[in-house]
Amino acid sequence: MLSQLFTLYRRRMRLLAGSPRELIVPLTTPLLFALVIAPALKKALGSFNPKVDYMTFVSIATVALLVPLNAMFTGLSVFTDRLHGGLRELLAAPLPRWLVPLGNVLATLTVTALQVTVLVVAAVLRGATLHTSAAGLPLFAAAVLLLAATVAGISEMMVFRLPSQEEYIDLTPAVAIVPWFFAGSLFPISVLPRALADFAKALPTTNALALMRHGLVGGPSSGLQAIWGNHSSTVAAASSLAVVVGFTVLLLTVAMQVFRRSALP
Repeated sequence: MLSQLFTLYRRRMRLLAGSPRELIVPLTTPLLFALVIAPALKKALGSFNPKVDYMTFVSIATVALLVPLNAMFTGLSVFTDRLHGGLRELLAAPLPRWLVPLGNVLATLTVTALQVTVLVVAAVLRGATLHTSAAGLPLFAAAVLLLAATVAGISEMMVFRLPSQEEYIDLTPAVAIVPWFFAGSLFPISVLPRALADFAKALPTTNALALMRHGLVGGPSSGLQAIWGNHSSTVAAASSLAVVVGFTVLLLTVAMQVFRRSALP
């Protein structure tokens, strides 16, 4: 089974690597934020709270923008494969059907890891200041990969439920971008109205972004206190990690069931 999964993973990676658009396009908006908008916002707004390095605050937030965008863009490749590629022939292969979406998700995680590395290096070169540790870096990586897997699960469900690529593209901003604005990306969620703040606390993007900031910077600006109150940072981080893991397991499980039951045209 591992051999079959690796074969499916290599197949998807070849399809993704053969389309430079899927590697480059998702990077454009986050790089614009990290290299241009974040320094401008720091100059315009950073003086309001000198205790917070606003450049770093926004730069890490761009990671939480890149990850969902990348997952949704790679989903377009799966959609094309479903309609015009060899995905139909895979149904006749002697392998468990749920391995196919799992192989797609693993390829998405690989591309995401490469792109996030480029983005973080660019942010540091532009002036972001990181204070990570031996425990913080794995926490950041876990948050990135779990958020990518969560959105990839949503993407797989959309691919095999929606009738056209146009509908998929129309829904992409709602899945990849709208939650980012509620996640404390540009401002703490504590400044939101109470109902919106409670809604934001339940989003996987909010919890993942707080974990990313906690892993790379730490301190009160990570956003964990805004989600969990005055609990210790360890308890808050573990709670946010549990939320993201829960969403990931749920959505990947549903995505595999959707693929197993789907009738490909």
